Amino acid sequence: MRLTDLIDTEKNIEITSVTSDSRQAKKGSLFAAFPGNKVKGSDFISDAIMHGASAILFEAGTKISDNIDVENIALIETKNTRKDFAQIVSKFYRLQPDHIVAVTGTSGKTSTVSFVQQLWMLAGIEKCASLGTLGLRAPGIRRYASLTTPGTQALHADLADLASGGITHLAMEASSHGLDQYRLDGVKVSVAAYTNLSRDHLDYHKDMDEYFMAKARLFSDLLEEGGLSIINADDEYADKLKNICEKTGHKVFSYGYAGEDIKILTRTPKPHGQDISFEVQGKKFDIMLPLVGEFQVMNALCALGLVIADGSDVEKFVPLLEKLEGVSGRLQLVPGHREAAVYVDYAHKPAALEAVLSTLRPHTEGKLYCVFGCGGNRDPGKRAMMGKIANDLADIVVVTDDNPRYEDPDVIRAEILEACPSAKEIGDRAEAIEWAVAQLQKGDVLVVAGKGHEQGQIVKDTVLIFDDVEEVKKSIKKVNA
Repeated sequence: MRLTDLIDTEKNIEITSVTSDSRQAKKGSLFAAFPGNKVKGSDFISDAIMHGASAILFEAGTKISDNIDVENIALIETKNTRKDFAQIVSKFYRLQPDHIVAVTGTSGKTSTVSFVQQLWMLAGIEKCASLGTLGLRAPGIRRYASLTTPGTQALHADLADLASGGITHLAMEASSHGLDQYRLDGVKVSVAAYTNLSRDHLDYHKDMDEYFMAKARLFSDLLEEGGLSIINADDEYADKLKNICEKTGHKVFSYGYAGEDIKILTRTPKPHGQDISFEVQGKKFDIMLPLVGEFQVMNALCALGLVIADGSDVEKFVPLLEKLEGVSGRLQLVPGHREAAVYVDYAHKPAALEAVLSTLRPHTEGKLYCVFGCGGNRDPGKRAMMGKIANDLADIVVVTDDNPRYEDPDVIRAEILEACPSAKEIGDRAEAIEWAVAQLQKGDVLVVAGKGHEQGQIVKDTVLIFDDVEEVKKSIKKVNA
């Protein structure tokens, strides 16, 4: 592909690959040198050229060393390297699934995206995929990922591969990091959804307003002209986002108790799910949703909005909600305990932990147990917040390690325990789970929170094999022996 097909420039040279990793540069590559506080892409321009790069995209004001021979290199100066690179990559890979829906919000993205794919599959739309925290999932494909939103080049390569493989429908998560770093720019999003906003990632975003605006980019900058926006009407930022959408010319479709298009009327918790009555644009439906928790009602109805907002048959999709299955690690019931119920959940943020404990309380006849910790090198402000939430909402709390990373786990636990001094402290996560499971009596409920589907525990630069579900199974087997 010619460089002039990718960006406005006078250098009409052949480009054979695009990358922001100098190690992957080769003859004919376009290398993007991203700015950064710790690692600067400009420091790797010479490496990229040494590997054969033919074009360099860099931020205005970047000084290129006089020692680098750029005589035969196309130098492209830009005001926003990340954004322009995303557009270049989109043009380079060209192909994308015909219908892409994206979901953003603090919580609920993973479940909603999974539910959308399930609804499509149940409706006979088999050439569909999902992409996000759980990786890439499509017929014959199940690939796990390290990022909710992949890097720009990897993302567009995946989109092209999916389209080439016949995938027509894709549901994907849109993280605030991915949106802020322009990783999703160039993705042709036809329907976008917003679930909610609560405290998270303030180690990255300077405040909640900045965090919100990062999320809002999905609607203001990425959603295609005339696109559809699905908004949780019960969220405090709903009106602000609705105004952004209306100014951009997008149709707004809202859901929730205050929803105008999908309105929740009643919800009745049951042992294995909940009865829901709701209206879709004035028509009443009654279903049994086989999922636990009010938040799952919201996620399921958000997914419904995503599949019907474009005019698809409501009568066809609503009954399919009764066949939805929960996402691994999201209030996942681990069977086998003779008298109690044990759940594993990904909740690692204050609002998420509060939601999980509040959700399980109506299902608890005895005591509600909670085992959790907080990750190292992440927002320390939420540790005491989560400690207080556990202290207030659970009957028995066990504070343990999550992913300590490079922090001292003793210090992390101490910061949590300041807000829940009556909690039991067991640093070893496996031991903490085993102790809690051993205490359970008839009617008790235990939730092991924080890691959910994760298969490892990060300690410094090592990832130890660890799976909460497997540890719970081992503990249950011991008490049943």
